[in-house]
Amino acid sequence: MPNSLPRIVLAFVVTLGLVLLGGGPASAATASSPGRGIDVSWPQCGTTPAKQPAFAIVGVNHGLANNTNPCLASQLAWAKTAKAPATTAQPRVALYVNTANPGRQGTWWPTSNTYSGVKVANPYGSCAAGTFKACSYMYGWAKASDDAKRRGVSNPQSYLWWLDVEAENTWQTDKAANVAVLEGMTAYFKRIGARVGLYSTGYQWGQIAGTVKSTSPLAGLPSWLAGAGSAAKAKANCTLPGLTPGSRVSMTQYISGGLDFNYSCG
Repeated sequence: MPNSLPRIVLAFVVTLGLVLLGGGPASAATASSPGRGIDVSWPQCGTTPAKQPAFAIVGVNHGLANNTNPCLASQLAWAKTAKAPATTAQPRVALYVNTANPGRQGTWWPTSNTYSGVKVANPYGSCAAGTFKACSYMYGWAKASDDAKRRGVSNPQSYLWWLDVEAENTWQTDKAANVAVLEGMTAYFKRIGARVGLYSTGYQWGQIAGTVKSTSPLAGLPSWLAGAGSAAKAKANCTLPGLTPGSRVSMTQYISGGLDFNYSCG
């Protein structure tokens, strides 16, 4: 999840359109409206969003892929006040997690294809041999494992997990290695039976991941697009291409009063 300062800047920038950076999930709304979803995370700690949004998305991390939102428990409790039964095509409650590829400069970097006692089938070969894409894949797997097991999420398999892909986090110039991280995360979440989606703007996705192969596990995952400056623009953005081959735009984010709301594309 992005940190708070760039969120303030982006609230202004998004009005220029999708050609620039979009707003991230971190800046969430504090008031609800019929049919609108809301996303919250650590910047909203200490605030009380309006109950019974159409749907809710909660950020699991505290700005980085390797830490925890200190208000996760209370925000999940709030999210579960979302209208029931579901009134849109979105699940009543979903989660999003930060993603990154810090490489060997990170505070932790894998050295094998085993994490937390699990030997992982790695499509990129051996991380122990120093293959960078193989280690990138393992980094993604490990961060997803931590998100599911160590952040305080009960029944992680029951959620849709959105992977927040933004330039504010650390990435490599090797886009294929960045894709490997996201594939590793996707593989872990699917292994436990959870659903997975991708959050970004078309511009940022192109800078970080580039064009993904149709054979990638990322192909066909639902897309959550940021960058709209109004509800009308968000609705129009539902017709944009998804982030990967075969991907459908499932949800779009927009700014209203400096806050983030979400529109379900159905």
